[in-house]
Amino acid sequence: MTNKTLLGTAAALLGLVILSATPASADLLDDVMKAKKIRISTDLAIPPSGMMDSSMKPTGSDVEVAQLLAKDWGLELEFIQTTGATRIPNVLTGKADIIISTLSVTPERAKVIDFTKRYATLQSDVGCLKSMNVKDWPDLKGKTIGVSRGTTQDTTLSNMKDKELTIARYDDDATEVTAAVSGQVDCVGTSATIINQIGVKNPARIFESKIPLATFDLAIGLKKGEQRLMDKLNGWITENVKNGKLNAIYKKFHGVELPPDMRS
Repeated sequence: MTNKTLLGTAAALLGLVILSATPASADLLDDVMKAKKIRISTDLAIPPSGMMDSSMKPTGSDVEVAQLLAKDWGLELEFIQTTGATRIPNVLTGKADIIISTLSVTPERAKVIDFTKRYATLQSDVGCLKSMNVKDWPDLKGKTIGVSRGTTQDTTLSNMKDKELTIARYDDDATEVTAAVSGQVDCVGTSATIINQIGVKNPARIFESKIPLATFDLAIGLKKGEQRLMDKLNGWITENVKNGKLNAIYKKFHGVELPPDMRS
């Protein structure tokens, strides 16, 4: 053989070695089904979506959605406890497979993760002490609004530069609620459901929704590029909206049904 031929053969062999040593592109759905376990990032400190019951077992609407998914797919369920700020990093780093944790669909988040179709909705408001005369944005001047860091409420209120709002950020919803219950803040930006929960924890401080922020679609979040897992999740959501199971879970914990346009 000539030197040229030998070099060509060696290069070809080297290419084969490199190719064989390179793992095939991973498919998360295959990995999950093979492991027979799904790891779901869920905040367990945000009642009534996620919380611990008197026996210290997870419960709440997102918890039951996750449990239904795992049961339907014949998988063991592992909850990866999270906060609003760590939900997305959990899937990006492979710590969790998917997110089911009051995750609102926003354009900013869609740049870094994929979303399924919606499985629920979230009404967000600015809520304050019932005794406070707050009817519009100017009434919030000089008042501090508590939010959970990294949530859609935090982003929405922070972007309202013209309102000159004073915002206090807390690490999670539980800390935000504690601040409201204990009197550290008299207003919060959060879901209407959580606003109603404040008075349950402290009847002397009844909060009510004062100014609507937005109604957000809640979806399951997953790492980009996992189309097979996305398709399977979307099929599962469609089936369980149609058979009424997702609506029943939502009504059980939130006291209202899913929007009519979801159930039709």
